[in-house]
Amino acid sequence: MGTILKIQNYIQEKFKSRLNSGNFCYHSVQNILSSSLLSKNLKIKMYRTVISPVVLCWCETWSLTLGEEWRLRVFESGVLRRKFVPRRVEVTGDWRKLHKEELNALYCSPSTFRFIKSRRMKWAAHVALMEKKRVLYRV
Repeated sequence: MGTILKIQNYIQEKFKSRLNSGNFCYHSVQNILSSSLLSKNLKIKMYRTVISPVVLCWCETWSLTLGEEWRLRVFESGVLRRKFVPRRVEVTGDWRKLHKEELNALYCSPSTFRFIKSRRMKWAAHVALMEKKRVLYRV
């Protein structure tokens, strides 16, 4: 699942393959995550430990454009919407999707972009401690 660093930035292809892998991973555990027998906290832990690492593997090397940030938000909110049961409107009795604010209140986790920035900072600190003769340090 690693990433090969090159002079040209081919992030689009790698990013699409990560999202596809995340979708595949979600669909493989979809029955478990949609179960009403599991608590909200357990579903969140499963998302953080099973799906999120597949998508965000080697995210330290990504230089995201606005379009890719949007696709990542859409992926995350889509998984969260499917994971948490839709709300029922008390007046009409119809089902509706959860709004972004409701998802954020249920998820209660730092944003994915904060996570990516913190991983970048850890990676930068790791590279700064390398020997000066290493290629990665010079880059």
